[in-house]
Amino acid sequence: MMKIEILGTGCAKCNLLESTARKAADKLGIPYELVHVKDLGKIAAYGVMMTPALVIDGQVKVSGKIPSEAEITSLLTTATSE
Repeated sequence: MMKIEILGTGCAKCNLLESTARKAADKLGIPYELVHVKDLGKIAAYGVMMTPALVIDGQVKVSGKIPSEAEITSLLTTATSE
């Protein structure tokens, strides 16, 4: 099962990234667990300086911007084939 994490304190951008990531994963039909990490210590542990950030299976894929649903779909597809 893929683990998708949204790093951010819960602002509108972070919540948008969460819903977009959920939509992309649902459309792909992949089994996943989505977690919204709001703890600043845990966010910093990833080396992320700007939120929101998208983490797939422990790897930071995007930081400081909201990727489109198509971009997220591409990242998820790549991650499932690794």
